[in-house]
Amino acid sequence: MSRVVVIGAGVAGLAAAGLLARDGHDVTVLEKNDRVGGRAGTVERDGFRFDSGPSWYLMPEVFDHYFEMMGTSTAEQLDLTLLDPGYRVFRAPRPDGVTADAITVPAGRDEVAALFESREPGAAVQLAEYLDSAHHARTMAERYFLYNPFTRLRTLASREVLGALPRLATLLGTRLQSFAARRFSDPVLRQLLGYPAVFLGTDPRTAPAMYHLMSALDLDEGVSYPQGGFWHVVERIAQTARDAGATIVTDAAVTAIRTTTRDRGAAVSGVEWRDAAGTAQSTAADIVVSAADLHHTETALLPAHLRTYPGSWWQRRTSGPGAVLVMLGVRGALPQLPHHSLFFTDDWDANFDAIFGDRPHIPSPASTYVCRPSATDGTVAPDGHENLFILVPVPADVEIGSGGSEGGGSPAVESAADTAIDLVASWAGIDDLRERIVVRETRGPADFRDDYNSWHGGMLGPAHILSQSAMFRAQNASRRVAGLYYAGGTTAPGVGVPMCLISAEIVLKRIRGDHSAGPLPVPVSVRDGAS
Repeated sequence: MSRVVVIGAGVAGLAAAGLLARDGHDVTVLEKNDRVGGRAGTVERDGFRFDSGPSWYLMPEVFDHYFEMMGTSTAEQLDLTLLDPGYRVFRAPRPDGVTADAITVPAGRDEVAALFESREPGAAVQLAEYLDSAHHARTMAERYFLYNPFTRLRTLASREVLGALPRLATLLGTRLQSFAARRFSDPVLRQLLGYPAVFLGTDPRTAPAMYHLMSALDLDEGVSYPQGGFWHVVERIAQTARDAGATIVTDAAVTAIRTTTRDRGAAVSGVEWRDAAGTAQSTAADIVVSAADLHHTETALLPAHLRTYPGSWWQRRTSGPGAVLVMLGVRGALPQLPHHSLFFTDDWDANFDAIFGDRPHIPSPASTYVCRPSATDGTVAPDGHENLFILVPVPADVEIGSGGSEGGGSPAVESAADTAIDLVASWAGIDDLRERIVVRETRGPADFRDDYNSWHGGMLGPAHILSQSAMFRAQNASRRVAGLYYAGGTTAPGVGVPMCLISAEIVLKRIRGDHSAGPLPVPVSVRDGAS
């Protein structure tokens, strides 16, 4: 049994703690904030409970596998509701001011195919081929790439991978936007197939077409919602870690990773941290897993000579977007909005140029995401009220500022929030939306820096361009310090809650010395119990 310290109680840190504790290690998690969850956070005010982070439940098999590894099941831990419709797409009003027709994306492959066909003759056949390709890419990714620690090249030398190399090369060498444009001419359909790149923190014009696998998740399998929101998911992951024996300490800000010199170089010996009272503490460890932002871990917690990813490495990296988050409590019903809504601007390229271009600025108007969890969950808002979460992608730039309560944030953040509220009101035909707001909370890039030590204040981490994906992404173990491992969205395999769960399993593999490419086998006792 090794003494393990996990830095950060986000999804990856909690999952790593649970897996390692269940594997027999003595695990302590140190979290700088007063709550667990990291970016999968929560804000509670006046009877409203807002998820301030992820809100799309995708890749259910990853959650299933994690809970099975922990000796339980998704069915025991979560109450999932399939959303139908999956989401709705709103467009800008016509020049004469008339509200444009919204496009409702239903649940189920056949229904989605009918929608595509109604917008473009022949699109149903093209969609079937597109989704079949997406499923193949997803299967290959899960078997050989996502769970792979890339410590043995032979894991990529299987007959299946070698046989798929020409196809994989095409998907890696083609950009997602052009991949969709070759098959569909309708601009809305192209946007539906390109927007998942934003979930990966990147521009569909630069994301590899391999990521069209995301379309298999929402357009074919559908979108579910965990009752209680993602905060409940975090609570269950945290509880499984505690049940396995992990200790979680909040208000514990790690200030340094301690090392010692051995025959083969440096190795971890523990961490230094400050408690809620500001008192310096020290905890010994044989293994340290940092689930904090990787840039912070490398440049703030380690001395320069022990950095695998120093400042010069980060200068060559591309950040994903930042975000302005707007959380609104609204009086009265909002039937115009389903659980998930996407507000797509006509000039799609201008939005991404503003976020990722040479002269970044807040897009205006900005393509915007809106979640109304109160459409599905009666616990997130008081009776007679609605809960709205609005996400405006912006450049990852802390100079945009921070948010606040009731318009008390930085001018740029509050201006972006006002613009987003007016956009939703106008495009969805909710003329009195602003007058019905009773609670308003905002967050900006500076909050991501202050709360999560995010590189550039980004909401996700390094963008999933080709040079920052799979084996090209920052990996899960230090090359300079033995016993130091990395988990979370800023490392492999990437951003999003499922990827964070997978990163925790990769750390487990690394510590075990397991070089396999796919998910670990579920313990026999768990399989027997489930049967």
